[in-house]
Order: sequence, then structure tokens, then C-alpha cells
Amino acid sequence: MSIAVAPPRSPLRAAPLRAVVPPFVVNIGIVGPGKVGSALLTQLRLAAPRLLRDCNLELRLRGVSDSRHMWLDCDDDALNSRTHGAQTWRPAELDEFAAYVAGERGEAAVLADCSASDVVADHYAGWLAAGIHVVTPNKRAASGPLERWRKIGGAASASGARLHYEGTVGAGLPVVQTLRDLIDTGDELTAVEGMLSGTLAWLFNRFDGSIPFSALVREAHAMGYTEPDPRDDLSGMDVARKLVILAREAGLALSLEDVAVHSLIPADLAGCSREEFMENLEGMDAPMAALLSEARASGRVLRHVARLDGRQASVGVQAIDREHAFAHSRLTDNVVRFATRRYCDNALVVQGPGAGPEVTAAAVFADLLRVAGAMGVKRCAC
Repeated sequence: MSIAVAPPRSPLRAAPLRAVVPPFVVNIGIVGPGKVGSALLTQLRLAAPRLLRDCNLELRLRGVSDSRHMWLDCDDDALNSRTHGAQTWRPAELDEFAAYVAGERGEAAVLADCSASDVVADHYAGWLAAGIHVVTPNKRAASGPLERWRKIGGAASASGARLHYEGTVGAGLPVVQTLRDLIDTGDELTAVEGMLSGTLAWLFNRFDGSIPFSALVREAHAMGYTEPDPRDDLSGMDVARKLVILAREAGLALSLEDVAVHSLIPADLAGCSREEFMENLEGMDAPMAALLSEARASGRVLRHVARLDGRQASVGVQAIDREHAFAHSRLTDNVVRFATRRYCDNALVVQGPGAGPEVTAAAVFADLLRVAGAMGVKRCAC
């Protein structure tokens, strides 16, 4: 009896070839290549190979724009390293920039606004209406005029384009998304209490009288903890914007004018130029030393606190008991306490570092990936 032996399979036929799936391309434009924008450029460049390999996601940097210039076709190491090697350079025109980033081939497009500009925020509604997604740490849109904010929301709803702004409140902390999840699942916000400025948290954690307050402000500015103009932090207006953003996220039609803001800036330094302010910071030392002395006399510590209870909103420095949770925060920690219908006996707390361009840029990057995920890109194992 003979036995037929099948010939060995050719290695080339061992398994059927899988079809190559082209990557999902997201065109990206960055507005505001300052500290946060530069950090985002670096993070995008470093993550791009992994995202392409693991998620089949190609992040294609199409342009960068500041207030005067825009660099196009700039997905190269020269621009990412902040030198002058971009292929095309021209004066800035934001709508032209947005159209260029979007391209003509129907690819997804995301604009990352890393500025702190009202002028840029004025363009959000038009970009979203055109189907261009926006991710941003710029607080001006979500805390600015209510009518503009409603137009922005209407444009996003009509086109389906997404607006994400996690980086506006807690830098890299999941503050906005946490509140959104609570509201979306039927909970009701009753109050918010928080230390919403990493800059001011750092200043008051360090301010013990051994170093003048002005020296600490200069140190925070040099480390990139403050806004470009530190008065946005010291005046309390930056924190007030964050409180307005949280209020609006919870469905309250709150505006900056509704927030009682107690500024740390002496009146004679409020209206001068940024340069003059930085040169005359020592004018803050005596009032701040007096506040510290008064707090110590009552056995308390100074912290910068924001509160929202119903429609009553306030921002300012407070002397708090040493047993209070805020008295034990560390360095740049933001601490946000959400009191809700569900979390009525024990507030829900989000806490962690809340300052620095790298963590803010990471929040913007995460929002960008949320946009990609909403369009079907698989979640990466990071």
C-alpha cells in the first residue's frame, strides 16, 4: 500500500497576506508656539512613531502660527526644535491658516490653540462650523462673553466638530471631564471649592516670610508657572475664569462680572505695562507680609481659594485653619472639591500638580487623542 505525501507548504504561502490598512491621518495646526505650544510640539514629535505603530494614527503637523507669522508645511524637526527651518513662512492670517491645516482631501483637522488670546477665541465658531475640531487650554473662550460662548456651542452642535478644553482649569488634571461626567449621568452640582491656581498654590506654600513675596513671584515666572503676565494670576482673574468655566459646565449662565474677585495687586501696579510691573514687584511685599502676620496671629495659614455656591462666586486669599485640607496641599497642587447631590456627605476631590507647560500641553494632547478616538481610532496601549 502506498501513502501519498503532500508536498510541504511554501513558506510564502504559509498564511494569507493581510491587507495593509492605511493610517488614519489627522492634520494638526498649532496656534501659539509659546511655552505650552512648544511643549506640545515636542510631545507630538516624540509620540508620533508610537501612535503610528500601535494605533495606525498619523498626526500630521501642517502649520504653526503666532500673532504675527505662520509657518506652513512644518512637520519637520527644524521647527519642532524651535529654529527657523520651516519650508514656508508668511504673515499670520488665522482663517487662511485654518483652511490650510484642514486641507482639501477631507482628512480630519484639529487646531490646538495654545495662546491666551481673545482674538483667537473669536475664530472658534467659524472653525467649528467648518468642521475643524478645536482643543485648547485657552480660557478666554469658555469664560468670555456668554453670547460668543453660545455661538461656539451652536457651531459645534451643527457641524459635529468637537471642542475640548480640559487644560483650561486644572492643567493636566481631569477636572472638566470629571464634572462633565457627573452632569451627563444625571448628578447635580451644588457647590465647588478649590485651589484652582497651581501658581498661587506654589506661592502660598512657599511664602513663610523668609523670602520676600516678590522674589517668589519672579521665581515662579522664570519656571513658567505663571501666565505670561503674572497679574493674570495675582489679580485672581485667571482663577475667576476657571470658576466661570466650571459653572458653565454645570449649566449656570455665570460671567466674570458675577465673580467677587479680591486682587493681590496694589492699585498703583494694576494699570502699568507688564515690564513696569515686573520691575516694581517689591511693591507687593509689605501688604503680603501684613497678611501673613495676621494669619499667623490667629494660628492660620494663607491659601488662595475659589468658591461657587449656587450663583455666589468668589476668589481671593483666605486665612484657613491648619486642619483644613487645603492647608496640607503641596507645591503646585490644584485641589477641587465638588459637592453634588450624590456627593453631598463627602465631596468628590480631584487633586494633583496644576502648573507647568508640560502638564498643560499633555492635557491638550490628550484632548486631541479624544478627538481621534471619537472618529474611530483604536485606543493605544500607552
